[in-house]
Amino acid sequence: MERGNDGVLAARAQADGLPQPARNRSMLVIILGITMAVLDGSIVNLALPGIARGLNASAAHAIWVVNAYQIATLVMLLPLASMGERLGYRRVYLVGMALFAVSSVGAMQADSLGTLIVARALQGLGAAGIMSVNAALVRLTYPRAQLGHGLAINSMIVALASVAGPSVAAGILSVASWPWLFALNLPLGGFTLWLGWRALPFNPPSAVAPPRLAVLDVLLNMLMFTLIFVGGERLGASSGAGRGGAAPEAWALLAAGGAVGWVFLRRQWRQAAPLFPVDLLRIPVFGLSMASSVGAFCAQTLASLALPFLLLDGLGRSPLQAGLLITAWPVATVVTAPIAGRLIGRCADGLLGGIGMVFFACGLLLLALLPSDPSSIDMVWRLALCGAGFALFQSPNNHTIVTSAPLHRSGAASGMLGTARLTGQTLGAVMLAGIFSIFPAHDGGGERTALAAAAAFAVLAAVSSSLRLRRAH
Repeated sequence: MERGNDGVLAARAQADGLPQPARNRSMLVIILGITMAVLDGSIVNLALPGIARGLNASAAHAIWVVNAYQIATLVMLLPLASMGERLGYRRVYLVGMALFAVSSVGAMQADSLGTLIVARALQGLGAAGIMSVNAALVRLTYPRAQLGHGLAINSMIVALASVAGPSVAAGILSVASWPWLFALNLPLGGFTLWLGWRALPFNPPSAVAPPRLAVLDVLLNMLMFTLIFVGGERLGASSGAGRGGAAPEAWALLAAGGAVGWVFLRRQWRQAAPLFPVDLLRIPVFGLSMASSVGAFCAQTLASLALPFLLLDGLGRSPLQAGLLITAWPVATVVTAPIAGRLIGRCADGLLGGIGMVFFACGLLLLALLPSDPSSIDMVWRLALCGAGFALFQSPNNHTIVTSAPLHRSGAASGMLGTARLTGQTLGAVMLAGIFSIFPAHDGGGERTALAAAAAFAVLAAVSSSLRLRRAH
């Protein structure tokens, strides 16, 4: 793509998206990038015992192979989204992809736990570059009339990649050692870089130059999310260990994160284009959509982590049987996501999201109320109801988040999508650890309680989504 045509292509992307076949090429790049970024967040979980043994590390230290990736991604989503508004979404995306691929080589070659943790943190930084501008690039790729379809595809890929990590890891680890978990990123990353350079759209020209990004704001953002994440992780670990009370240091970290957040948000409140988009949160439908997203992903994480324990320990299914049964969830998501995309624009996003979360809550509650010896079909249709409900919710909800923001703030809206997802997932994981500390036997009691709690969060997400209907009038 010639640089002299950048302005023409950017203006075209602003007006009506990219023409075919450029639109399909751009979407392929977006799909490949988000698949790798989301997948790597969970693909290592199954390999942690092997990593600990191979690198002579304890399990408590090995968990930081996962935490380093998640923290780096979480703390850099909003700064890199803001950079995308200033330097261009495609530039941030391509640099993130390059860093992701190069750091994957470092992860493959790591000969100590410290080296692997550093490589994973760099991977997380690259993933943040990809995720932070993902939805903004979808918005520039598709015409407004078809944006719902593009976001539905994107949501489907995120949902599938979120639940596919353990299955992909199991397949790789059955024939190779853990370093090969990162090998797939090299050819895919190289191809995505090559195609992305040619296919991704440029930012539309802006009449107003965005203000400079303050270093202090970036540091406060990183410190806030890091303290809250680490505090939450320690709170969950202390609860899961069955100690009498949560570790005082966990509460101290959470309190410190809250204090830093208060200072940070007070600074952001006075800015025209803040790093943490409080300007967008002032838009009622945007704020309600964000609340719905956090609640939905908290429910999804509670359910997805509790289900293997319920199926394996509580109901006595084999690993193969459990894996096949859980597949009903992503299959229903794949089937429903395109339908949700076609309904966007025909039905109110708040109504679709509310109905989706009601279906999701019903599926979760019915799973919690499973009989002691259920048939496979009893479980399959309940799991399918969960997958269909979540798919019906996610695409319209993301559509509202992206389109309710002004075009020049698409990067901030895109960054908030990832922030809401990771925040909800972290909250869900911490809550599950707390529940398992109360029900440590894994005889089904804790798992059913977790599913009931997930249903409650889904109901809250449904209420929040439905409230958008009143705000829209």
